[in-house]
Amino acid sequence: MELVVFDLDGTLLGADHRISDFTADTLKRLTANNIAYTVATGRNLHSAQEIIRGHGFLLPHIYINGVIVWDPGSESLSLANFLSNDEAEHVIRAAIAENVTPFVHCVTEDHRHFIYHPPVQHEFEQRLVDMFFSRLVSNVLPLQQMPAKSQITNISMLGTNPTISAIELNISDEAHLVAYSGMAMENKNLKWMDIHHSQASKGNALKQLGTRLGASRILCFGDSDNDLSMFAMADEAYAPANAKDVVKAASTSVIGHHDENGIAVFLRERFNL
Repeated sequence: MELVVFDLDGTLLGADHRISDFTADTLKRLTANNIAYTVATGRNLHSAQEIIRGHGFLLPHIYINGVIVWDPGSESLSLANFLSNDEAEHVIRAAIAENVTPFVHCVTEDHRHFIYHPPVQHEFEQRLVDMFFSRLVSNVLPLQQMPAKSQITNISMLGTNPTISAIELNISDEAHLVAYSGMAMENKNLKWMDIHHSQASKGNALKQLGTRLGASRILCFGDSDNDLSMFAMADEAYAPANAKDVVKAASTSVIGHHDENGIAVFLRERFNL
């Protein structure tokens, strides 16, 4: 089987962070032609599933850049490569020192997602809580309520370019951490950053998933640094026109812009849908 793997934001999704009608119809055509596909995203399970639900994503999904693999068929969750308490504490201290609010994401044994954070420092951080974490109201809690032995999947934050860069430099001596950052979709003057264990990657998770599914060939689509690990192991890797230059350089080919249904247009041509 050929396995098609999509990043979400900046790739399969448009600028509105949704699956367009044209792309939705393309996914239906993939299913009708027995072409297998799944998702590998930096998003967590809950935020991604709100977007892809009902669009035929029946195979296991890769979340938080490989920290989590979710099988919707068996409703089972594979977890790996958590942050240690010491690593998390270092990141939290570095963020607070720069007047940035760290959002600590944890997963429980029964698959519940919790976010712990100290008091927010800025209005844009409060909007982040209101907009993106509102569906988890009861699971967004003060940092002091985080259990001592939490399974910490990642730590995310939002700040100005200087503060995010300073935090990244502060934690650069942590050998088992990797940080991804980019322009915030809420405000072009802000940057987001997500930090997790260095052994968690889309590439590692996809390699294991491909073996598990018996995939003979893997085609992947992505636009940012966190997609490079799966580009390196895929048979074909495609970057939309809006992708970072380093991702374009690592791709098999550069295709259409994510906000112009570039991936869906390519798939219809590639598979004669």
